Amino acid sequence: METKKTGTTTVGIKVKEGIVLAADTQASLDHMVETLNIKKIVPITDRIAITTAGSVGDVQALARMLEAEARYYQFTWGKPMTTRAMANLLSNVLQENKWFPYMVQIIIGGYVDEPTLASLDPLGGLVFDEYTATGSGSPFAIAVLEDGYSKEMGVKDARDLAIRAVKTAGKRDVYTGSRKVQVVVITNAGMKEEFVEFKD
Repeated sequence: METKKTGTTTVGIKVKEGIVLAADTQASLDHMVETLNIKKIVPITDRIAITTAGSVGDVQALARMLEAEARYYQFTWGKPMTTRAMANLLSNVLQENKWFPYMVQIIIGGYVDEPTLASLDPLGGLVFDEYTATGSGSPFAIAVLEDGYSKEMGVKDARDLAIRAVKTAGKRDVYTGSRKVQVVVITNAGMKEEFVEFKD
């Protein structure tokens, strides 16, 4: 049988002040924990990032392509590509490759002209939303988000909610890590990354 990397939980939340992305940092190889220190949130520009769930190689290839497209857009038009435009570009790329698909679930979030959050499936299905979750632990995470989300919440409360959602998923989904959460907050002031560790 083929052994492959599986399992994760990533979440995204949009509020008026910006975007919060969070993910566990455990990589599983079949039934073994391969590492506890993988980054599953990848910056594309200084204002846009994507989360990774699925094939690591596929996500890395897509991230390199998006970074190149964003640089080309900036050079050509003299302004940054918006998150909505990048999400639509990524949707088209995934759809064009549906007969040999990228095995990924992606959340893309950013603050270029306004906070924007979207999720994409392997065939290019694109949904813009207020909050979302992907990966094997997403049923547990989305329940926490559904219960705790408010459009009026600030970015700090959104950060705390995202961390709680990933941590909860880690307690119930065996393929999601529960020791550490990577968090990226994107506001009009820029992007900030941190790692939150738990002892229990």
